[in-house]
Amino acid sequence: MTVDIGVKAPDFTLPANNGEEVSLSNYRGRKVVLYFYPKDMTPGCTTEACDFRDAYEKFINAGATILGISPDPIQKHQKFVEKYHLPFILLSDETTEVAKLYDVWKLKKNFGKEYMGIERTTFLINEEGMIEKVWQKVRVKNHVEDVFSVLHQ
Repeated sequence: MTVDIGVKAPDFTLPANNGEEVSLSNYRGRKVVLYFYPKDMTPGCTTEACDFRDAYEKFINAGATILGISPDPIQKHQKFVEKYHLPFILLSDETTEVAKLYDVWKLKKNFGKEYMGIERTTFLINEEGMIEKVWQKVRVKNHVEDVFSVLHQ
C-alpha cells in the first residue's frame, strides 16, 4: 500500500513515551506532522528531533501537532525526550506495523550491508485526516523549515 497525497492517513494506536496510548484519530481537527525516524540518540535523528523541538512553538501556533515514530522501545524514547528536552510525543512502533502501513519500512544499504529499517519520512496530515504532503528520504538539514513553510502556506 502506498500512502500518498490526497489519501486518508491510516489510523493507528501506539504507546507513547508519556505512558499513554495515542491514536492518530485523536488529532482530528488539527494538522499533524507525523515523522518517522530510524533510531533515538543517533546523530541525524537527534538533529531532526532538536530542530523540531526548536521550532515547536511555531508549529503549535500554526495549529499543528508533531508526532515522532521509531521502532525504539518506550524507555529509550523517554531517555531521548529527557536528554534533549523534546516537547512533543514519541511513539514506539516496535513491531514496525505502522511503519509498514505507511510504507517507510524499507531495505536499506549501509557500508555494504543490507538490512530492513525506517526510511526517514515526514507526512503532513490535514484536519480531516488526509495526507497533504509527503517528504521521502528526508535529508535532515533544513527539513523542519521546509515542513513549516508548507504548513504555513
